[in-house]
Amino acid sequence: MIKPDGLSGNYADEIKNAILESGFIILREMTVRLDEDTAGKFYAEHSSRSFFPALVKYMTSGPVLVMVLEKINAVADWRALIGPTDAQKAKVTHPHSFFAGFLIVSALIFSIRAMCGQDLEKNCVHGSDSPQSAEREISFFFEEFSSGIYAFQGLSEFWGGMVPIVGVRSMTGSVVCIQCCVTMEVVPACLA
Repeated sequence: MIKPDGLSGNYADEIKNAILESGFIILREMTVRLDEDTAGKFYAEHSSRSFFPALVKYMTSGPVLVMVLEKINAVADWRALIGPTDAQKAKVTHPHSFFAGFLIVSALIFSIRAMCGQDLEKNCVHGSDSPQSAEREISFFFEEFSSGIYAFQGLSEFWGGMVPIVGVRSMTGSVVCIQCCVTMEVVPACLA
């Protein structure tokens, strides 16, 4: 999720470039404006913490861009790419903070939070802390992912990436069903 400061600071394109350069696929994305109730539900695990009211206020201060990212080891790799929660710490530990399209992003030297975050609260992006949290957080915004199984389409890596495929994959990344096709239409028959 790109938080309000990331969108208001016009960092969305740079962040999305960093995501793609790091080998992620953006499966879905949606810009939304959270109200207090929705932000409170999304961050419910922090409701007893002293920073919760400020977090809700911040998350409702502007639109956010929620995304579903896919990659092997996606949660850990995303956490490495975004860097430490405190953007000030990220600027010290991950100092190469300005993304260039030719730069191959390395989690050891680059973090999104160092690039565009300000502090512990205004840190530009959110990242799930576990695969279980990712599944819950993805289905919070994207109902089609609520069953833990979703349809995908693309080009097969076999045969030189030239064969269109569709299939069904679980949230853990294992392929449940896949078939080659010519039309690139998602076929729900695999769910049976």
